[in-house]
Amino acid sequence: MAHGSRLTAHGSWLMAHGSWLMAHGSWLMAHGSWLMALFFMSLPSARAQSSSYDILVGLYVKTYSSVALQEMNQYHIPASITLAQGIIESKAGQSKLAKEANNHFGIKCHKDWAGKTYLKTDDHANECFRKYDHAEESFRDHSWFLTQGDRYKGLFKLQLTDYHGWAEGLEAAGYATNKQYAEMLIRTIDDYQLYLFDRPDYAGEMIPSADQDFARYAWIAEFKPDGYIGEGRRIYENNELQCIVVRSTDNLSKLSTLVDIPVKRLMKYNDLVYMGSLEAGQVLYIEPKRRRGSVKSHIVQAGETLYEISQHYGIKMKLLLKRSGMAVGMDPYPGQVLPLR
Repeated sequence: MAHGSRLTAHGSWLMAHGSWLMAHGSWLMAHGSWLMALFFMSLPSARAQSSSYDILVGLYVKTYSSVALQEMNQYHIPASITLAQGIIESKAGQSKLAKEANNHFGIKCHKDWAGKTYLKTDDHANECFRKYDHAEESFRDHSWFLTQGDRYKGLFKLQLTDYHGWAEGLEAAGYATNKQYAEMLIRTIDDYQLYLFDRPDYAGEMIPSADQDFARYAWIAEFKPDGYIGEGRRIYENNELQCIVVRSTDNLSKLSTLVDIPVKRLMKYNDLVYMGSLEAGQVLYIEPKRRRGSVKSHIVQAGETLYEISQHYGIKMKLLLKRSGMAVGMDPYPGQVLPLR
C-alpha cells in the first residue's frame, strides 16, 4: 500500500515483458545485490517461472525491503509482515491506490488525519483514504498506525519471528475485513520467504549499510529526516543542507546517478579529493556545505578527524581549517575546542 515508485511507474512494461525479464535473469542479478539474487533463486521454481506477478513481487521486495527493515528496527514490526501487507494491499505496487495516492497499506483517513486525501470505493462508495507524496511515507504511517493505538498493542508482545502470531493478530484486531487475511499474509510470507528478513543474521547481510548501523557516525541520529530518495534511502537535513548516508555497496558514480548530480560536483560539495574516498556510514551532502555551523563550537572527541567534524556540521573544510589555525593533513587533539562560526 505504499505509493508509486520505479516499480509502479514501469508496471505495465514489466507485465508486457515478463518473459523477457525471466530469460535475462542474469542481467537483473548483475544489477542488484548478490544477496537479492539469491533471494530470487530461492523462490520455489514453479512460482518463480509461472507468472509476471512473481517478478513484480520480487521487484517490490527489492525496492522496499530496506524500508521495511528500517521500520522493523525502529518500531518492532516484523519486516515480513510489512512487506506481505504491502504486497497484498497494493497488489505488488500495481493498485490504483498505490499508484495515485502512494498508499500501500489501505489506511483510511479516520478522524485524526489532517493530510492529503484520496476518495475510493471500498466497503462503501467514495471512502476517504490517506494520500502521500512518497511511498516511504506510507510505510512510516503504517508503523505509526500500528503503534499508536490500543487495538494492536498486544502484537508487540510477540517475537519478531512470530509472523503467524502477527498475521492472526492483525486479522483478529480487524485490520482488514477479509476473513482469510491472516491466511493470505502467511501464504505470501511463506511463498516468497519473506520470513528471512525477520532474522537478524539475514537482515544484517541484506542491508549491511542501514543508516543506524554505523556507531562511529552516531551523531547522524541528530539529523532531521527529510524524506526518501531511490532504493528506500533516507534523506537527512543538517545545517539546512540535504545529505544522505553512504552504504557499503556505494561508489561515487552510483550515487551521482542516484541524486542526479555530476561526480565532480559531489566531490566538491564534500571536500573529496579522489574517487575512492567514500566510506560506509559517512555523510554525503547533495548541496554545497556552508561557511558556518548551526552551533558555535565543537569539543573534539578521541579519534575524530577534522574531515569528520566538517561533515558532522556541514562546514567547508577550508573554513574549518582557517578557524582552527590548522594546516591540511593535521588533525585536532581530544578536548580541543573548534570554533564553527
